[in-house]
Amino acid sequence: MAVLDHIEFDTHETVAFCRDAASGLRAIIAVHDTRLGPALGGCRMLPYASEAEALTDVLRLSRGMSYKNALAGLPLGGGKSVIIGDPLRDKTPALMRAFGDFVERLGGAYITAEDSNTAPQDMAEIASRTRHVRNMGFGPEDNPSPVTALGVFYGIQVGLQVLGLPLSGIVVALEGLGKVGMDLAERLHQAGAKLIVSDTSASRVAEAVARFGAEAVAVGTAHRVPATVFAPCALGAGLNADTIPELGARMIAGAANNQLATPEDGARLHARGVLYCPDYVVNAGGVLGIPLPGETLTMPQRMERAAVILRTTREVLDHAHQAQIPTNVAADVLAERILQQGCRRVAA
Repeated sequence: MAVLDHIEFDTHETVAFCRDAASGLRAIIAVHDTRLGPALGGCRMLPYASEAEALTDVLRLSRGMSYKNALAGLPLGGGKSVIIGDPLRDKTPALMRAFGDFVERLGGAYITAEDSNTAPQDMAEIASRTRHVRNMGFGPEDNPSPVTALGVFYGIQVGLQVLGLPLSGIVVALEGLGKVGMDLAERLHQAGAKLIVSDTSASRVAEAVARFGAEAVAVGTAHRVPATVFAPCALGAGLNADTIPELGARMIAGAANNQLATPEDGARLHARGVLYCPDYVVNAGGVLGIPLPGETLTMPQRMERAAVILRTTREVLDHAHQAQIPTNVAADVLAERILQQGCRRVAA
C-alpha cells in the first residue's frame, strides 16, 4: 500500500501498521504532528471494508486531531488509531492488550484514548501494557460526551451570531442521536430551538420525539430539511458533491468528524453561501475535557474549558470573512500558524 503517495498523507510523522496473530489484531496508528507535544487521539474500532479504507480514515482523523489540539490551545500534537474489526464480535481483552503493546513501542509519541466503539474497560486493558493512554474512567464525571456537546452548542451560538439570528425559535436538523447528539438536542431544546431529527436507531428517535417534541425524518434526509442549522453528529464525509446541492440549511455545525468528504467541499459550501463551522473547531470539547498529565478535573471544570470554543469559532469565522475564503481553509491556516510558531495557547 503506497502510504507516502496516499491522497490523505500530509507529512505524517509516523504511520504504523500493527498485526498480532495471536489476538487477531489488525490496526493502524498514525502520528501526524508532534511539534506542540505528544500526539493525542482516540482509538476507534470499525469493520472497515478494506485496509485501504481504514488507512484513509486514520490519516484524515490524525491530521484533524493536530489542528483540533492546536486551535484548542493544548500542548499536544495530533494522532489517531483504528482497529479493523467488528467491535461486537472481534473485540477481546487480549486484542486490546496487544494494541497497547504497539502503542508502547512508539515510546510516547502517541497517546491513545476512547473513541468510537472503544470504552473505559478497553482503555484499562491497554493501560496494562502502556502508560501512554488517557482512560476517562467509569464515573459520571469521566464521560466526555457532555463536554463535546457543549462545545458544539457554543459553535452553533457563534455561527448564529455571525448570521445575526437568535437561537430561540430556529429550526435545527440534527443527524445522529448518540450520546453527543442527544445531549446537544437537549441543550438546543432548552434554548428554544425546534428540532428535526434522524438516526439509525428507532428507539433514540422515539426518545427525542417524546422528550423534545422533535419531528422525525428518514435516515439520510436530515440535510435536505429546510432549517437554519444542520447539525451532523453521526458519520463523516456527509458533506460532499452529492449532498451539498441538496442542503436546506443556512449553517452547518455538528459533532461528526471529517464532515467534508474533500477540502473542495468547503469551497462548495462557501459558493452556496452556507456558513460552515469546521468540525474540528466546534467538536473539540471532548479533548479539552481530558485531564493533562498531573491534573484532576471535575465535570464543571471540564465544561468550563469548553468555553474556549466560543473564541476559536469566532476567530475562524472572522478570518474567513476578512480573507474571503472558505471557513475550512481559514481553520487550517490558523491551525498551521500555531503549529509552525510552536505557540502553546492556554485553554480557557
